[in-house]
Amino acid sequence: MCKAQTYGIFFTKNPYFLITQITSEMREAENHRLVGGVLCLDFANTLVGHGAIPKHEYLTDYGDLVLWSRHTHLLAPSEVTFLIREAPRHPSKSLVAFKKALTLRKLIYRIFSAIIQNTHPKQADLDQLNTARLESLQHSSVVQVKQRFSLEWADPTALDRMLWPIAISTTDLLTSKELPYVKQCAGEGCGWLFLDTSRNHLRRWCTMDECGNRAKMRRRYERVRNRTSL
Repeated sequence: MCKAQTYGIFFTKNPYFLITQITSEMREAENHRLVGGVLCLDFANTLVGHGAIPKHEYLTDYGDLVLWSRHTHLLAPSEVTFLIREAPRHPSKSLVAFKKALTLRKLIYRIFSAIIQNTHPKQADLDQLNTARLESLQHSSVVQVKQRFSLEWADPTALDRMLWPIAISTTDLLTSKELPYVKQCAGEGCGWLFLDTSRNHLRRWCTMDECGNRAKMRRRYERVRNRTSL
């Protein structure tokens, strides 16, 4: 794991008090493996285990949310610097933005998990996503750069600005022809979501070097145990 000087923001026991510090250790939010293939799926994958008892959390506070957004190029360096400076000045707003991010993450996971399991997402979840989509669009405008067009996000001072493109990414994927290829890792205890872009669309694991290899080792162990028990 590489090390680099970075800004870290974390909550103390009082969640309304933020501390900004410089540390030589990269936080896990900066090392999160982006295997989803789509922004919204990578965001859902910042939690391992979406059940009652999560197994691993990559976003422990607002600072992690900012660092993850830099890791995924959602935020420009100048925006990261601004948010890191502003967050301690507005701790209650930072906490609201962080809780909003976690709510959006749960929403994304619920919707795509339902689709993967061949069930319909709850209408309440779709209504909630539509609300997030409309809010995001209110902060965006279409701009032309040479011969191409793109969405430009307004209000660089908003503490929750990184959530706007994530919401749009979710609706774009839901309405795309690629939706049938959204899958869930078959690895035991994993459950990460990913877009299967393999040639035959037979991908089963988030990554072969982790969940795929662990599954191979378990199968090998079972074969050896079965032979020795004969």
